[in-house]
Amino acid sequence: MRILTFSTLFPNSAKPHHGIFTETTLRHQLATGEVEAKVVAPIPWFPFPSQRFGEYGTFAMAPFLETRVGTEVYHPRYVVIPKLGTNLTPMSLALAARGVMGKLLDEGFDFDVIDAHYFYPDGVAAVLLGKYFNKPVIISALGTDINLIMRRRIPRAMIHWAGKHAAAMITVCDALRNEMLRSGMDHSRITTLRNGVDLDLFKPVDRAAARDALGLRHFTLLLVGHLDPRKGHAHVISALPGIPDARLVIVGSGPDHKRLVSLARAKGVADRVVFAGAMTQERLRDYYSAADALVLASSREGWANVLLEAMACGTRVIASNVWGTPEVVREPAAGVLMTSNSAQGVIDGVRELRSRSPEPRSTRAYAEQFSWEATTRGQLRLFRLATRAAHPEKISQPVPAHASDGHGLDH
Repeated sequence: MRILTFSTLFPNSAKPHHGIFTETTLRHQLATGEVEAKVVAPIPWFPFPSQRFGEYGTFAMAPFLETRVGTEVYHPRYVVIPKLGTNLTPMSLALAARGVMGKLLDEGFDFDVIDAHYFYPDGVAAVLLGKYFNKPVIISALGTDINLIMRRRIPRAMIHWAGKHAAAMITVCDALRNEMLRSGMDHSRITTLRNGVDLDLFKPVDRAAARDALGLRHFTLLLVGHLDPRKGHAHVISALPGIPDARLVIVGSGPDHKRLVSLARAKGVADRVVFAGAMTQERLRDYYSAADALVLASSREGWANVLLEAMACGTRVIASNVWGTPEVVREPAAGVLMTSNSAQGVIDGVRELRSRSPEPRSTRAYAEQFSWEATTRGQLRLFRLATRAAHPEKISQPVPAHASDGHGLDH
């Protein structure tokens, strides 16, 4: 079976940590030996490829074509107008990707299904492309595409249109599925397939050795994620005065960096906060294993992979009680849910976590329930069903490479 992975959330050589969960999903699909894939991962057009110009400049440094996880990854450029052009982005994405996908078909990669990750704008663009090339589309809802973007009138209408015309929809947690149902989407075509955790990559290492190598001498909290206000890192920094023996390590990069540094100084805890920057997952494993707890104070989450990654390394978590997170943190061995998403909530969570101390092996055993195998099998099953329903004649008759039904992309 041939799949075309489509998403703006996919790593590239300039931003290797961007959307790494989508690459992980593909890697596990390929590991079954049952699929062949290529990736179209559009990136915003920007005229100056340099990190000096921030995120857009960094994206511009990515090549048009590269190979990741043994697969060709194409990065066509799409035009984006910040804020003002949000409603136009799905069409811009589709137009940017159409030429690449047509070329793949002309060269013989007659993909069976488009596997789109993130509902808006990616999923909407994928359905436009699916109609143009006469291919079924599976859309995965990941988080803010449903719990934030769908609150806007025009994107909500486009999300509903795409959901109606997609072959199937996947959500990474029941909380997102329930929100889609409340909005009126068809329950019979929404399947929850929770992300797994790579148990071979994320596993406990010698904790004492890891702490010594990283220079950790005190009770250590760990934050992992994009430095964005929605991630709630400010709550954790603000909690430090109430946890006087704690140190905080923050792994990640993003637009909120300067504000968080200033906040640490204002709270008088700058000497207890380390900004470690972005890092490889292999390196991150050492930080997970060395920390006393991972904290996730997000205001919105679909299925936070960092929670399971920490647990797989034997480290419990303290997490905000939002969206899909309660579906991840279900038992004491996993960690605790905060009573409020605030600095006081972090303080109370730390106090509760320290009051009970299950063995790291219990936390690891909890994480082992969330392997990728069942999720990947569920994805492949949906791909097969979509392909058979869309083209039952394909076994004996090839589908024209450039079939179009006139849904906008010709203009």
